[in-house]
Amino acid sequence: MHTDLAAHLHTPACNKLIEELKACHENHAFAKFIGVCNSIDDKVVKCLKGERIARSAANRAKAIERQAKYKEKLLQGESNTN
Repeated sequence: MHTDLAAHLHTPACNKLIEELKACHENHAFAKFIGVCNSIDDKVVKCLKGERIARSAANRAKAIERQAKYKEKLLQGESNTN
């Protein structure tokens, strides 16, 4: 089971692999159940994982930046009250 495979959610490289997987499933309607498309599926999974890891790293960096700004404002507020 994959995440949402909508094109606007993924990089061009992953979209290409997703299209290959969809084409494989269409061309091998019954053979897909015995693993004909597994190699392409494995590539899709690796690509989606790479995207997820990149998103997580970016979110972590943004969170650290937000926390730093918050702490700075908090310290400025404390110095103004003293």
